Amino acid sequence: MTPAALVRDARRSAGLTQAQLAERLGTTQPVIARLERADANPTFETVQRALDAAGFEIELRATQRSALPEVDESQILARLRLSPAERLRTFEASHRNLAAMLAAARRVPRDDLD
Repeated sequence: MTPAALVRDARRSAGLTQAQLAERLGTTQPVIARLERADANPTFETVQRALDAAGFEIELRATQRSALPEVDESQILARLRLSPAERLRTFEASHRNLAAMLAAARRVPRDDLD
């Protein structure tokens, strides 16, 4: 979520208009409108002040990401070395193979899948 969306959602959840939030912050409604624009790039302190004025607080916490699957960069590099025509042929071959596997899977009786 962007800082702008965070401020806008907090303001709306608090039932405040932009003018009311501006009054609480000692600023003007156009300043709040700019703060809520998608391309706004406010400081952390500005977002924190706006959320506080709307009755919210920021809670930061670090969480460990799940392990990402390994990426075989050699395969990526090999594909990048191909010409566009070769890449297209490789893609078409992969598409044919997947279509054949799907067709074969559809022919397997349901009882064999259990």
